[in-house]
Amino acid sequence: MKLSRFLAPFLVAAVALTAGPAFAADKFKVGYLRVMDDAQAIAAYEGGFYKKHGLDVELVEFKSGTDLIKAIVGGQLDTGVLGFTNAASWSSKGADLKVISGAQHGFHAVVVRDETGIKDVAGLKGHTLASQKEGSTADTVLRGVVLKNAGLKPDDLTIMGVSPQVAVQSLVGKRVDAAFLFEPQASIAKLIAPVTQIYEIGEVWPFPCMVVITSGNTLKSRKDDVWKSLDAQREAIDLLQNKPQEAAKLISSYFVAEPTIKTLKHGEVPRDDVITAAIKSQTFSPILTDKEQARMQEIADIMQEQGALKTKDGKPFNVSDIIDLEWQKARKL
Repeated sequence: MKLSRFLAPFLVAAVALTAGPAFAADKFKVGYLRVMDDAQAIAAYEGGFYKKHGLDVELVEFKSGTDLIKAIVGGQLDTGVLGFTNAASWSSKGADLKVISGAQHGFHAVVVRDETGIKDVAGLKGHTLASQKEGSTADTVLRGVVLKNAGLKPDDLTIMGVSPQVAVQSLVGKRVDAAFLFEPQASIAKLIAPVTQIYEIGEVWPFPCMVVITSGNTLKSRKDDVWKSLDAQREAIDLLQNKPQEAAKLISSYFVAEPTIKTLKHGEVPRDDVITAAIKSQTFSPILTDKEQARMQEIADIMQEQGALKTKDGKPFNVSDIIDLEWQKARKL
């Protein structure tokens, strides 16, 4: 009895030590970018959907898809919502990555300063445009689709690779003549700067911009948790699509710090109204259709043409190799 009482504190400590790491491992880390394309990840967190599905989620913000994908490859994240070109690029280098669901269809608007007199994409020739970092999904589509269809080459204008927030600031500060923007930055730019939208790629060339990506190892070792996170994000997508005003209340503070935005022509506008309108301009979907997968292959082919994606054997990159739709099939979506 004396020996048992003597050993008891040490046994409790040993159990705590062994249980500690196991408990910590239950934390599920989701990476996101502060753009409307990632709204479902934010809404699932703020709306308590992850908790509802039994996950203790840590939402981790990144400044670019490149940094986010590095964290997934390095094992610092379990999943992330980002452009699929990141998975294609890293997979071509040998990384074991999987695209496991859809997220958002591409919304990218070209907005121009009114004083430039630019009326269409072809009019960007000789001007300065703020876009995303080179090699990103947005940059790939800008160079390989938007400019190409307008008869322009990237060298025909000056392209600055910056964050969406810096792009808006550059428009306001007259450092650029135009910008290729996500939401809600496109809507915000039109409210606070003398700019006009002249193009939106989703209207002419729809494509699955943002997807959910994980590593092959995480999918094997934490499959149940990965699927729970997808279930939570699917519920958040339903909210975004069907109740945008309710969703805006959950996520608007992520995009606009103050309760209102001071606009050029409409005075103070509630941020929730701006974000609601931005949500309505988007199409969110957890599904990757055959048509969307074909469009993803088109983008991968564009990346190879641009030299942004290189396979070891020089053969075309096969997008189907990195797509795992087991969750989608199991949920009969």
